Amino acid sequence: YIGKKMKKDNVNRPKHYRKGSVECIDAIKSALGNGYQYYLQGNVMKYLWRHEHKNKTEDLEKAFWYLKELIKIKKGKK
Repeated sequence: YIGKKMKKDNVNRPKHYRKGSVECIDAIKSALGNGYQYYLQGNVMKYLWRHEHKNKTEDLEKAFWYLKELIKIKKGKK
């Protein structure tokens, strides 16, 4: 939005996970192939595990993001 400050989004496509036009999650997905779903599962567990001690609801949102990606794979959408 012109003239409005954009809110920092640490859950969906955060800037610190991009190098040029490549996002880290896309590189990981490409490198891991079928193992990508286990990476997603591990991240869901990680963010649920630590949410009360670190970033509270932001970590729950991150867990949900990874869970949605895992669901897409299980439904054959990715």
